[in-house]
Amino acid sequence: MSNLLDNYPIVVEFPIAWGEMDAMSHVNNIVYFRFFESARIAYFEKMDLMGYMTKTGIGPILATTSCKFKIPLSYPDKVLIGAKVVSIEEDRFVMHYLVVSTKHQKVAAEGDGVIVTFNYKEGKKVTVPEVVKQSILNIEKSAPDTVK
Repeated sequence: MSNLLDNYPIVVEFPIAWGEMDAMSHVNNIVYFRFFESARIAYFEKMDLMGYMTKTGIGPILATTSCKFKIPLSYPDKVLIGAKVVSIEEDRFVMHYLVVSTKHQKVAAEGDGVIVTFNYKEGKKVTVPEVVKQSILNIEKSAPDTVK
């Protein structure tokens, strides 16, 4: 199962909570977006993006996100969520996520997020700073990390 996440430099792990299930007895769809958010924030922490934002006023803003559900999840289970950047454009980068069920030993969902670099002081998007690009490139060529 670990080979499913071999290409993801950031992997976070979460237990499925009973309260995350809905009336249909499976994990509610909104929870998957929380999984994506947790992996995204772990990635940002690894690159110290929030520290950079504090210094410069330039930071991330989520422009779009999507999820493709593969199998339903339910309690009890534990998931591993991988995050990686798949492209860097002028004013944004695209992150891909993979949610893997340890109980089922397979992919439960995958998704994408478009993150725009935004100048919060000026209220407008900006070009991805070179230091941010380099940080992403360094993370992408690093060995996988597990953040718990």
